[in-house]
Amino acid sequence: MTFTRRETLAIGAGAALTAMLPAAGFAEAHADLEALISEFTGGAETGADGVTINAPEIAENGNTVPIEVSAPGATAIAVYAAGNPTPPVATFRFGPMAAAQTASTRIRLARTQDVVAVAQLADGSFARTVANVKVTIGGCGG
Repeated sequence: MTFTRRETLAIGAGAALTAMLPAAGFAEAHADLEALISEFTGGAETGADGVTINAPEIAENGNTVPIEVSAPGATAIAVYAAGNPTPPVATFRFGPMAAAQTASTRIRLARTQDVVAVAQLADGSFARTVANVKVTIGGCGG
C-alpha cells in the first residue's frame, strides 16, 4: 500500500491532533479534582504536614498499585487519582477507638499520574500530600 504525500500529511496531522487531545482534558480533570477536594474539606485550606502517602515510584501494572496512607490523629483520609476517569479512589474514616489512623489498599491507575491524599485532622484542619506514580502498563483500559 502506498500513500501520496497529501495522504501522509493528513495521517500525520490526525495523529498529532489525537496525541494532543488528552492534554486538553487534563486541565478540566485538574479543576474537577480541586472541586472534589474542596467538597471534602468544605472549602478550607490544606496544609502540607500531617499526612503521608507511600506509593511506588514506578508501577509495572496500573491494575494493582499498592498504596498506604497515614495521618496520626486524623478522623478521615480521602485518596484521589488525578488522572483517572473517576478521581475519587477511597475515603477512610477513623473512629475514636481506632488504634492507628493508617490504611492500605490497592488501586487502579489509568496512566502515570499524581495520587493525592487529603486528611481531616482531629482539630478540624486539613492536610494534603501528593505522590507521583509512573505506570508502565495502563490499568483503566490504557
